[in-house]
Amino acid sequence: MEFYDIRKVESSSLILNLENGSVEKPRYERSFSKGFRFLKNGFWGIFSGNVPDKEGIERAKANAVEKGDASVVEAGKGGKYVMKVKKNPEDVSIEEKVKLMREIENELKADYIVSTKVVYMENVRKFSYADSFGTEAYYEVTRSGVIIQAVGKDDVMQFYSRRILKPAGYEMFDDSVFEIASDVRERLCELLKAKLPPSGEMDVIMDSNLCGVFVHEAFGHAVEADHVLQGSTVLAGRIGEKVACEEVYIYDDPTLMEFGFYPFDDEGVKAERKVIVERGVLKSYLHSRETAAKLKGKPGNARAQGVAEPIVRMSNTFMAKGEYSFDELLEEAKNGVFLAGSRGGETNPATGYFQFNAQYGYIVRNGELAEPIRDVSLSGNTLSILKNIKLGNSIEFDPGFCGKAGQLVPVSDGAPLALVRAKVGGAA
Repeated sequence: MEFYDIRKVESSSLILNLENGSVEKPRYERSFSKGFRFLKNGFWGIFSGNVPDKEGIERAKANAVEKGDASVVEAGKGGKYVMKVKKNPEDVSIEEKVKLMREIENELKADYIVSTKVVYMENVRKFSYADSFGTEAYYEVTRSGVIIQAVGKDDVMQFYSRRILKPAGYEMFDDSVFEIASDVRERLCELLKAKLPPSGEMDVIMDSNLCGVFVHEAFGHAVEADHVLQGSTVLAGRIGEKVACEEVYIYDDPTLMEFGFYPFDDEGVKAERKVIVERGVLKSYLHSRETAAKLKGKPGNARAQGVAEPIVRMSNTFMAKGEYSFDELLEEAKNGVFLAGSRGGETNPATGYFQFNAQYGYIVRNGELAEPIRDVSLSGNTLSILKNIKLGNSIEFDPGFCGKAGQLVPVSDGAPLALVRAKVGGAA
């Protein structure tokens, strides 16, 4: 088969940094780029450049010089979506944005705080798509947010950060950003007095943030179909198998108005919720149009940074809530730890092993929260964890940027509180 597609991306973004009272020079970027792909003899030819469409297609075709096994499924009819925001960030002056940042910074001030950083960001992405099947799609999406960081010092030094990032306009900056800044200040005060964690296998209650990172990093990457085709995931060839206890439902949903929102993916496929795990059974992988053709799946998760090559990516990936209240999870745990937030870590989809560093935690003693702990890590095997997990009765989402193959895209992870059995230790 022969197939081609054309992507056009217009992007405007602003990043402001306020570090220890000093504002760095604003970073404002505006770009327009075109990407062309041509599929011939099962091999992709790729070209990017601001040339007329016909020329771009011909250049991509000229780059399809080998033979391969690639093919694509049709994307559907496409469509149009334009996000309406209440307050366009581009209509707000730099001075007003800096004023907001300084007000946030004021909430961070305390004798023990030795360094602060507030990052403001905004982006408008205008995306258009057309292919040789006749699919045409267009959207405009605005994203805004702040990242709030601070370092505290006593006998030790501790770092803590929070962020609020949304598909929204400037109207998102309400009192909640100051509440988050206050939380950063107060949490650091507690962390400076916290003890080092116990070590060994024990009952662990993960907060929504840490559990969401687990869902995204330890499980989500393992169901990306390109990893499946490479055989680099423990979930390859396991559709229809039970991979978790019956209480576990996992979804990827780009239609949710969270940071990973998009109306169409970068191959023109209309966004829709994907059921990944239902009642503990693996139902589907996440697909591009090419992997969907190879594995008889459903496309809609091909994403790209700019007009780079679209690859299989997550959007808003989350585990559905369960039935337990926080107090009930504490009672179930009896003795162990409660861990919250994430400071990074590592996962291996091929083995299912993961290791994450939490931002803070507490000892759980006799079913109650006791003294705080710091510099703590959590590790275990993904499928072992999922087969014996108890889930809280509310869900929260945490935004961020996910990196893969040198490309960053906005995502969001969601999860309830979760009680698991895992290894706990100190974190570097």
